[in-house]
Amino acid sequence: MLGACKAVVLSPSGDVAEQQRDILIQSTSLMLLIVVPVMALIAIVAWRYRESNTTATYEPDWDHSTHLELVIWSIPLLIVICIGAITWASTHLLDPYRRLDRIAAERPIPANTKPLRVDVVALDWKWLFIYPEYNIATVNEMAAPVDRPIDFHITSSSVMNSFFVPALAGQVYAMPAMQTQLKAVINKPGVYEGFSANYSGAGFSGMRFTFLGVDDADFGSWIAKARAEPAKLDRAAYLQLEKPSENDPVRRYAGVDSTLFNAIINMCVESSKMCMSEMSAIDAKGGLGLAGARNTLPLTYDKYAQRGAVFGADAAYVASLCTVQEGTVQASAVQGTDTRAVEAKALPVLDLSRLKGAGLPPPSFTPLRSSPSLSLNAIRHPSNT
Repeated sequence: MLGACKAVVLSPSGDVAEQQRDILIQSTSLMLLIVVPVMALIAIVAWRYRESNTTATYEPDWDHSTHLELVIWSIPLLIVICIGAITWASTHLLDPYRRLDRIAAERPIPANTKPLRVDVVALDWKWLFIYPEYNIATVNEMAAPVDRPIDFHITSSSVMNSFFVPALAGQVYAMPAMQTQLKAVINKPGVYEGFSANYSGAGFSGMRFTFLGVDDADFGSWIAKARAEPAKLDRAAYLQLEKPSENDPVRRYAGVDSTLFNAIINMCVESSKMCMSEMSAIDAKGGLGLAGARNTLPLTYDKYAQRGAVFGADAAYVASLCTVQEGTVQASAVQGTDTRAVEAKALPVLDLSRLKGAGLPPPSFTPLRSSPSLSLNAIRHPSNT
């Protein structure tokens, strides 16, 4: 029953979250300027004009008051204008893609400050954090130095999730084959909770992680702890990590494939799969016809068969484009047969005459009887009338 007493949204530790908190308080206060008087007037009118009050003024023919109409319409209109102005300004100033211009109120970002980039991947059902600058990765735990801007790049491996650290900033959606961003900064050291704010399946309730706000020295120690781990996050390790699992413990990786995050966004972590960016480039030049269509379907849906699920078709890709002769030679080379014999063998010439209808009997045709029948002879010409 006391779970709601920890109002972290109203007591955040990051500058962006504090500005969002201020907007929430301002908007609520402006709306209360209408809500409180209206609720009070309801009680006052109900008491004053109750049936048992014989001293109340009785005016059955009253129907209009210019002063009352002016108050009823002008005050709400002014409040709506104020809330609209606050919303418009904050939408641009707190755009998650907008570069931060301050660490906190009256504290601009020092010159030559390099933001900390963190690549975030929402998995089923865990969070993967990649630090390209330090060549490390962690699962279900991340850290950031106090007063250093953070540049989040967020995506998802399968379904849509929502990256949310209430003490840091607002939530931003993580979507497969897309990259969203969030700029934020933590101003107070501490241990904060992060989680997914968008339902994503059976393990959603355990899809939580720890966000550590630390000073520079402790952040260096945290990086060193990750670098001391023997595990490396290459593509093969990621494909194992991507398989659905629940309530995963914290994991650390001392090395990360530098192309992994881009491959996750383009859905081509498997080396034999065409990347979405490559497919888009081919389509922009005219496409590949049926070969392109065959590649499109496995791009998304074969992962369920290949990565631990029980449903879905086997993986199938178009590895190359070639003529029939080239394809036969390549197949023979893979099977270990003599490619020269295959090249010398003439392919049979297809007989296209039957495809064109040559030599086939015409289909039987029986005209349908229609009712009523109508003949042109039955129509009189206007000149004969």
